[in-house]
Amino acid sequence: MATPFDAQGRVNEEAAVRLMHHLLENGSDGVVVAATTGEGSTLTDEEKLRLFDLAVTECGDAMVIAGTGSNDTAHSVHLTAKATEIGVDAVLAVTPYYNKPNRRGLFAHFEEIAAATDKPVILYNIPSRVVIDMPNDFLAELADRIPNVAAVKQARMEDIEPIPGLELLAGNDDKLAEVLDKGGAGGICVCSQIVGNEMRRMIDEPEARWEINAEIADVIETLMTLDSNPIPLKAALNMLGHDVGGLRLPLVEAGDEQKGQIRAMLERHGLLSAV
Repeated sequence: MATPFDAQGRVNEEAAVRLMHHLLENGSDGVVVAATTGEGSTLTDEEKLRLFDLAVTECGDAMVIAGTGSNDTAHSVHLTAKATEIGVDAVLAVTPYYNKPNRRGLFAHFEEIAAATDKPVILYNIPSRVVIDMPNDFLAELADRIPNVAAVKQARMEDIEPIPGLELLAGNDDKLAEVLDKGGAGGICVCSQIVGNEMRRMIDEPEARWEINAEIADVIETLMTLDSNPIPLKAALNMLGHDVGGLRLPLVEAGDEQKGQIRAMLERHGLLSAV
């Protein structure tokens, strides 16, 4: 979920709650808060914990997944423990970025995070952002040796396969159909904030999965390749009236040309009336 900001750059809690309900009413089983799309790297701990609390309060029986991972193990452990106290259903822990730990360091990192909670831990493997790619055999080892490591958000582009002991979740929207065909449980997606019902149908109507995938490919390509996520997404959400505001530096808002391309895509798909 994107994190809405007000005109002063503060978290807009009312808009966040509205966006949570929009997601749950349009295909999503739950929300992922304060992760990549939510600009988690520029949120303070207090802001993250408040968002976790809002989600737990507002989302009822829907799943709330807290983005508690960072490249600092102690910090990740702290956020994971606090999120668990708040009552989230699971935590999302990203591969440590910048530090570039070796395999033993990676194992120790996730072991410490998992020990801080009795909730499921979802590993977040995203080599395009963190440099390191956790190979499938290592993911299987983590699942085998750490009991509550339960799933992987797989955001690599190749070698996407089921992992023994882990639920497989698509981490790239354009890989959702492939992941589902391989027995994956679903996806942690960005474009579900725009075409959530269509992505839901890809799960519920497997015979139409690739047809639906083709229908929304333009949406996915525009939102995921035009600029760094969540720059295009926030522009699209604002155009659709969701009032998510701007971004925090070092991310900047989409330029006029990009906004034109995003608006044209929304119009092509009947999501926004042509003006």
